[in-house]
Amino acid sequence: MTGMSKRAYSLAELANHVGGEVKGDGNIVITSVATLSGAGAHQISFLTNAKYKSQLSTTKAGAVIVNSKLVDLVQGAALIVSDPHVAFALIAQLFDTTPAVAQTGIADSAVVASSANIGSDVAIGHKVIIEDNVVIGDRVQIGPNTVIRRGTRIGEGSVIHPNVTVYHDVTIGKRVTIHSQTTIGSDGFGYANDKGTWIPIPQTGSVVIGDDSQIGSNTSIDRGALENTVIGKNVIIDNQVQIAHNIHIGDHSCICGSTGIAGSTHIGKHVVIAGTCAINGHISICDNVQITGHTMVVQDIVEPGVYSSGQPAMTNREWRKNAVRLRQIDDLYKRVKSLENR
Repeated sequence: MTGMSKRAYSLAELANHVGGEVKGDGNIVITSVATLSGAGAHQISFLTNAKYKSQLSTTKAGAVIVNSKLVDLVQGAALIVSDPHVAFALIAQLFDTTPAVAQTGIADSAVVASSANIGSDVAIGHKVIIEDNVVIGDRVQIGPNTVIRRGTRIGEGSVIHPNVTVYHDVTIGKRVTIHSQTTIGSDGFGYANDKGTWIPIPQTGSVVIGDDSQIGSNTSIDRGALENTVIGKNVIIDNQVQIAHNIHIGDHSCICGSTGIAGSTHIGKHVVIAGTCAINGHISICDNVQITGHTMVVQDIVEPGVYSSGQPAMTNREWRKNAVRLRQIDDLYKRVKSLENR
């Protein structure tokens, strides 16, 4: 059913699409997705966490996506799958009504260099600038006011939203999405200090972004100093993330909002970095690592697992007490050491 313009499916059709099993009436017509609390008779929702099972008794959803452990809690029709969240995502794509960022064709106000190679069924919005020797693949959408500088290559099916800047000689893979106000390929933060005077080091590398990656808004990905900054395949990067020069992010990794990663750090595959993390430069993080929110990573992580250093919120009164005690730790250590030495 992928690619069909149809906006209504039977529950049985949806089950076939996601490889699931129907409990109840497979002929129920589903026209959209919704939350359990907000769904109507022709909408489908999902449940993955038993914490919200009480909503099953009041939901008006035509069907609910669940796993086999929770299916008995569903009073109406159900779609049984191994991973309800994944199934919900696949079904939601069928009902996606997000408009194209530009109409197919080249807007009159766009400026496209004669040496640019533009594929078929491409949409280029108003006031877009495409410089010399740019290569745009088939079915690429480029939103208004976006700038694509010379020598950049964009793979087929990619979507570049309005007001994005892509610097020179960047390589963007197939089916990549880049959201508004993001900058790809700006200079890395490389300087030498000569007796107090900062001397800029030319950043002659570039940025390579793998297929099926998603990059949020207001994010910066710097070009490499000598070698490329590399974003692997199917990497998702949230809003307001700083990716410094020469970083390598492995396939299928996730970087959440307001995280900063310093230069020349290597991040493995299937790594999840939560929001507001600070990652030191010139370190390596191995595959299959999860880093919780507000964590500062200052050295290599060589074993898969979950890593944390952030401090959860507490009342101001508790925090002030702990801050005072923290300042007393050195004195306490000396007193304990003195007692041990007696």
